[in-house]
Amino acid sequence: MASVAPQNRNVRTAMIAAVFALAMLGLGFAAVPLYRIFCQVTGFGGTTMRATESDADLAERLARSAGAGTISIRFDASIDRGMPWKFAAAQPTQQVAIGQRNLAFYTARNTSDHTITGQASFNVEPEQAGKYFNKIQCFCFTEQTLRPGEEVRMPVLYYVDPAALKDPNMKGVEQITLSYTFHQAKDPS
Repeated sequence: MASVAPQNRNVRTAMIAAVFALAMLGLGFAAVPLYRIFCQVTGFGGTTMRATESDADLAERLARSAGAGTISIRFDASIDRGMPWKFAAAQPTQQVAIGQRNLAFYTARNTSDHTITGQASFNVEPEQAGKYFNKIQCFCFTEQTLRPGEEVRMPVLYYVDPAALKDPNMKGVEQITLSYTFHQAKDPS
């Protein structure tokens, strides 16, 4: 009778270990989407915020009433290794009024002899500016497909939230860098 009890404990321990291992595996798969959601909500890691036209209207009114100043925005463009595109900002910098909508353009050209779909990833530096940099419309929200030799101009409609002026972590920030990297989209097959 005494030999049954250790066997039951071993089975129970093995079951607990298996459940723990499966839970860790599940968390491993969930980590990337959960982290992406966290960054989008908080602006952590330089992730920009997504805004609507009504958000932009409110920001513009707040900026006018607060007498907000200006800030320099630098536009950076790169492509992932092996991506046969040319990608660049149409204008390297803009001096913009805080709270006011602004439009920037990037150009992309497919230099290969076949159609390629790309997806842009983005970041803002310094990191603390991410939660104040709001994009209303952006080519980065969807995949971009270019035929061989095709060149397109892609807009980014954005504003810098006037709340940045009240954040002590933004004190002394004179320039925000918006950086995009184009990656070849995964083949759906």
